[in-house]
Amino acid sequence: MRGIIVRSRNIFATIGAIVEGNITFFTQLREKARTEAFELMVEHAEEAGAKGIIGMRYDANEVMGGVTEVPAYGTAVVPEKL
Repeated sequence: MRGIIVRSRNIFATIGAIVEGNITFFTQLREKARTEAFELMVEHAEEAGAKGIIGMRYDANEVMGGVTEVPAYGTAVVPEKL
């Protein structure tokens, strides 16, 4: 499970945060990015024949000003009977 909230030290964003408690536009944008990254990871795992994913993680890296990648990654697994 996860919870995301976005806050800023920027004076204009701070004014919005004071009114609403968080910057909902950026919070929703990050949540959508993580959801899409997760769904793509699951799709790739299924295509590879995996039945599950363990050790799942998110990351975020600024590619260039205003552009951020949000990878979701983990180890795709196929359980075997012992």
